[in-house]
Amino acid sequence: MNTSMVNNTTARAGAQSVVTATNKVIRNTYMLLSMTLLFSALTAGVAMALKLPHPGLLLTLGGYFGLLFLTAKFRDSALGLACVFALTGFMGYTLGPVLSAYLAVPNGGQVVMTAMGATGAIFLGLSGYALTTRKDFSFMGGFLMVGILVAFLAGLGAVFFALPGLSLAVSAMFVLLMAGLILYETSNIIHGGETNYIMATVTLYVSIFNLFTSLLHLLGFMSGDE
Repeated sequence: MNTSMVNNTTARAGAQSVVTATNKVIRNTYMLLSMTLLFSALTAGVAMALKLPHPGLLLTLGGYFGLLFLTAKFRDSALGLACVFALTGFMGYTLGPVLSAYLAVPNGGQVVMTAMGATGAIFLGLSGYALTTRKDFSFMGGFLMVGILVAFLAGLGAVFFALPGLSLAVSAMFVLLMAGLILYETSNIIHGGETNYIMATVTLYVSIFNLFTSLLHLLGFMSGDE
């Protein structure tokens, strides 16, 4: 009987340890995510104020994947934090010229604010749903990976072959895929699938960034700004 009590106590202690670790990852992730979003907004604002040009598709992709690689490589060290801010700051800079272009046309400000509000509502709603229900969305992993790869390649095709219809379809796909990625990653954190808050932050940041730019594209088209 004493052995049973010891085993039960050990099991409870182990479970409590897992819960504590998970809560720490969640807390650190959302704290870092808030900071990176603010930093990204700051760099976007600086790019707009200085009227900096967009770096172009190739430099954007090179900078993004290069900084993403460095972030993943150093995710267990303080250097990983620096890489996160470098990545999100760079993405904010690439967004600045895009926002300037929208704000320069009639109703552009309304389109930007609507896209921003919709992005915030979707993220908070989906994250809140995953956190409160604690449902396991790990089954979406394979589908999301394939879907994002297909959408990315289709997006490149739309750019290189100047196909606006395909570009809109890709934006619509990315809205759905990023919504799914938010659910998946939040669930992943809750259930212990992601224990590194730096990588969790990067995934959620990328989801928010792509969700916002995709909504911006779709809303801009519907309002006649494109």
